[in-house]
Amino acid sequence: MKLKNLTVFIVLLLTNLSFSQNGVGTISGQVREANTRLPLVSANVILLGTDFGAATDANGNFILRNVPSNTYQLRASIIGFRSQIKTDIIVQPGKMTQVDFELFPETIQIENVVVRADYFTKDILQPNSIKTFGYEEIRRSPGGFEDVVRALSVLPGVAQADAGRNDLIVRGGAPSENLYVVDGLEIPNINHFGTQGATGGPLSYINLDFVRETSFSTGGFPVIYGDKLSSVLKIDLRKGRNDRFGGKATISASQFGLNLEGPGVSQNSNFIFSARRSYLDLIFKAAGFAFVPEYYDVLSKYEYSIDNQNSISFLFIGAFNDVKFFNDTPEKRFDNSRILGSDQIQYATGLSYRRLLKNGFLNFSLSRNFTDFNSIQSDTLLNPIFKNISREEENNFKLDVVHKFSPTVEMNFGVSSKLIEFDADIFFPNFVSSFGDTLSITSLNKSEKFFKGGSYLNFNFSLFNKLITNLGVRMDYFNALNSKFTFSPRFSISYPLSGITNFNLSTGIYHQTPSYIWLIADRTNRNLKSIKVNQFILGFDHQLNDDALLKIEGFVKDYNNYPTSLIRQYLVLSNTGAGFSGSDDNFSSFGLEPLVSSGYGISRGVELSIQKKLSDTPYYGIFSFTYAKSDFTSFDGIKRDGAYDQNFIINLSGGYKIDKHWEVSTKFRFASGRPYTPFQNNGTQLVSDYNSRRLKSAHSLDLRVDRRWNFQGWSLITYLDIQNIYNQKNLSGIRWDRKKNQIDESSSIGILPSIGISAEF
Repeated sequence: MKLKNLTVFIVLLLTNLSFSQNGVGTISGQVREANTRLPLVSANVILLGTDFGAATDANGNFILRNVPSNTYQLRASIIGFRSQIKTDIIVQPGKMTQVDFELFPETIQIENVVVRADYFTKDILQPNSIKTFGYEEIRRSPGGFEDVVRALSVLPGVAQADAGRNDLIVRGGAPSENLYVVDGLEIPNINHFGTQGATGGPLSYINLDFVRETSFSTGGFPVIYGDKLSSVLKIDLRKGRNDRFGGKATISASQFGLNLEGPGVSQNSNFIFSARRSYLDLIFKAAGFAFVPEYYDVLSKYEYSIDNQNSISFLFIGAFNDVKFFNDTPEKRFDNSRILGSDQIQYATGLSYRRLLKNGFLNFSLSRNFTDFNSIQSDTLLNPIFKNISREEENNFKLDVVHKFSPTVEMNFGVSSKLIEFDADIFFPNFVSSFGDTLSITSLNKSEKFFKGGSYLNFNFSLFNKLITNLGVRMDYFNALNSKFTFSPRFSISYPLSGITNFNLSTGIYHQTPSYIWLIADRTNRNLKSIKVNQFILGFDHQLNDDALLKIEGFVKDYNNYPTSLIRQYLVLSNTGAGFSGSDDNFSSFGLEPLVSSGYGISRGVELSIQKKLSDTPYYGIFSFTYAKSDFTSFDGIKRDGAYDQNFIINLSGGYKIDKHWEVSTKFRFASGRPYTPFQNNGTQLVSDYNSRRLKSAHSLDLRVDRRWNFQGWSLITYLDIQNIYNQKNLSGIRWDRKKNQIDESSSIGILPSIGISAEF
């Protein structure tokens, strides 16, 4: 009884404090032209539903002071540009909230039609297949662990390979086909314990607290982005506050950390810094697990404005991952023999220089990506059956230029180069796959240097004050392949049927070079070609209301030149890259065998989405429906379902803002089962059965409740997040249990509650 009374007293005390000390905060930011990045002078910035407002200065900056703590919508407008509304602007005591606007010119003129204010930013370079999210929209996503990648699972066209992982499966593509761009720097993988040669992992190491905005493209992206086939996730980090030092201490479901930010050593500079550590190792040890994962990550950014036209920024993001095995009992040794452990050191760092020009800007960057893989899997006697110590290093140069010739004609131009060093020391003795294949490579020790180069040119122009058109071409070079050059033209148009309805079309050719580890396995693999996809996307979008958007799209992706195995002639590498890629997957994603570019396939589908933004009506949400079909043909000439082919995907995610303190949200997800290969009674698999069966459909419901307490000069944010609230045991795959001599059905974790506590100051 005493404990219960104490709990009630604390809750009442905190509740009373939250209402008695609401406090005020500040909103600051900049308004710029979207493509040229030039500041917009005298733009009006209005806090909707209040009397607060300001006009931008000569540098496009604005500031609103003494704003009461609450959640708002902020609108920026200026004559000649499409106005824009930012939602989920949370003002907290003693904190400066940053909000930046990028407005597109209003070149389209439609008589007798009033164009609505834009809750939904429309990128004139990409009319199709793109969604933009702000920090708060990602943070409150149920079941998302405040993970910038996991929050994307509700979007149309995004399938899920395994629960608890960030393997992006976009419109039937493989997990290796996704590009990550953080503050303009391309990073191979932004996940802890990343899969080599792919882009997935269990958890992102990008600290969401410093994310200003993300945009996710599921296809049809312009020639600005190359060497990827399926998607582009662009993450823009915010600036550090420039009024004083501040920070945030956090304890969440899997990690704890500390953020710091503030002005730099000079007046025109600022910094952000974070360091986080997992405590999964403590939980796993206490639960008696046979292995424990442990990770750290850091993020640091420093910006300096030389003057109004020139600025420099430095970025460092690093992750350190370690897996510890406990083999003190036969049971633990057996469990660990089925796991491919991977210790990794990853970092990306870069220096960027930006100069604003009279009619555009140029951006120059030097960066470096580094990943050190140390992967091992052993048998029950602790003898290694696979050992991979390899290192991937990329030293990058990139120049991007935007020039506006007139209000209706704009040019994007860029060049890039990569100096690559790849080292591999692999031990792989006499492995026989579950299909009876004996792989020829037993050991490998190589060091290679490669070079990549690329250039692009894109013209965006408006015809007849209505038709927005993009025409671009991209050229790429990779000296590791005998077919060194690729040519990728792309084209898109957007035509307004009315002020609230648009018809959109995109088409183009996309190329992606083979993974480095595929190339070093066998000298004949240098004959591989870049994977090629011809994309066709047709759709329209319609504003149901100011804050609600309907989109319908159909797509076709025609794949060619996918690497296939000469030993495992049923295997095309489009079916690999998800999960942890150990013996249960026959190590197929590593491509350690002779390969040829004879694989081809097709993915096609239709998508529907309805998105409601938070506005003066206090609810928000996304509904998406996807029907898709993908199949691939390998070296044996037999067409089979793709390994990630999920025909029906339905997502419903949304929430209700009860008041400025309480918020509740939920997410429901349904996906039809993906293909798998059954086992025979002796634990082997038949090529004739490859991807011939389907897992059962998967579905789950997540629930999240957020509560904010505002004190004088600081805030406390707490949440309760319950994943899979009705405890559905979704089947994620099957494997053979050698100990019991039977099939082992792997299911996702059932109901999983988690809490998070953050103190911002």
